[in-house]
Amino acid sequence: MTGFARVEGDESGISWAWEAKSVNGKSLDLRLRLAAGFDALEPRLRAMLAQRFHRGSFSASLVVIRATAPAVRVNRAVLAQLLTLMNELAGEIKAAPPRLDGLLALRGVVETVEDEDDAVIEERKLVVLDSWATVLDRLASARAEEGARLAVLLCGQIDEMAAFVDAAERCAAAQPTSIRERFQKMLASLADLVPGMPEERMAQEIALLVARADIREELERLRAHIEQASDLLQQGEAVGRRLDFLCQELNREANTLCSKSADIELTRIGLSLKAAVEQFREQLQNIE
Repeated sequence: MTGFARVEGDESGISWAWEAKSVNGKSLDLRLRLAAGFDALEPRLRAMLAQRFHRGSFSASLVVIRATAPAVRVNRAVLAQLLTLMNELAGEIKAAPPRLDGLLALRGVVETVEDEDDAVIEERKLVVLDSWATVLDRLASARAEEGARLAVLLCGQIDEMAAFVDAAERCAAAQPTSIRERFQKMLASLADLVPGMPEERMAQEIALLVARADIREELERLRAHIEQASDLLQQGEAVGRRLDFLCQELNREANTLCSKSADIELTRIGLSLKAAVEQFREQLQNIE
């Protein structure tokens, strides 16, 4: 399910902004981009997300700006080592002497100095962590709004599948007659090749074909699965995985219905039911 949330804050000498979004996903995944100094929060951020959501691909970024710039200093030990090395190489390599700005640009020469105590740093992490909870609340709200619209669509698709099952039941009532007519036509076409079949034997063969084409059990299971899917949608919980499993069962029963069909109309209904199940399954990828 998709959603977007943004939260800004200004406290404890910093201002920050969270941005988070989610898209469809079969499992729970989070990609984080955190400001420097806040990497230690990642395990807690992931744990808080897992408490709220069960499926979806999430991404979030944290931007932090300090009210006062951090102090910097020159690491003189590193700078002295570099100068000593350059003096040793001066006689071996012909090159212009390095400029001061070039030396200061080398990694490790200029360092950022944290001039704040641990209590202030920890306080900043806590306020940022609190705002993450707000981000998750807003993200959940956005996803819930989409879920409400999606629920209407899914209920309509469930009604459509139920209508196909009803149509299949009405069509199945005519299957014995259709089977008998087809069997008799087949025997008539083979009249020159095989002797006439006794009425009793013909009745047995027709009864066997009708039994094989009986779809009452499939219709009962289809209705049970559809009713369960409707009940799950009313629960208001994370039911995406269970509904996805039901789609597999619905599709299996629809396949059996088509394989047992002795009538073109029943085959058409079975194929239409399979298409409706697939559309339902595709929409299920958008919910938890």
